[in-house]
Amino acid sequence: MKKQVIFLAALACMMLHTVSTFADDRIITFEQIPAAAKAFVFNSFPGHTISHATVDTDFGKTTYEVYLDNGTELEFDTNGTIEKVDCGFNAVPSSIVPEAIANYVRTHYPGTQVTKIDKKSYGYKVELSNNLELKFNHQGTMIAVGH
Repeated sequence: MKKQVIFLAALACMMLHTVSTFADDRIITFEQIPAAAKAFVFNSFPGHTISHATVDTDFGKTTYEVYLDNGTELEFDTNGTIEKVDCGFNAVPSSIVPEAIANYVRTHYPGTQVTKIDKKSYGYKVELSNNLELKFNHQGTMIAVGH
């Protein structure tokens, strides 16, 4: 029994070490992010300054994260395509939310605003100002509701 516990502990340590060697999360300058990401920040968040940016490499996938002065967090893929916008308690700019999703939220949840939008393999995960989480397919059709 004691040998099994030691073996499992050693195995867990090796797995943690392996995972941590694949992660490379480091601070970079805004100039180091892809041009498409820079353009997105300037066009979608005019008047806001960049607090800092990071690049993260996990299992061969590179993502860029940009943090703005108002607490907004943006995540971009290797090419600078936006993957996630998290505005905390503020509204995500309407230009970022697909029209079908914006219309659905306006119709079914009046008085709320989209505070987070995250691209997923199935479409989009959206969080509203009332903490409700909605999932939409790529066409903007609502497919799930949660908290």
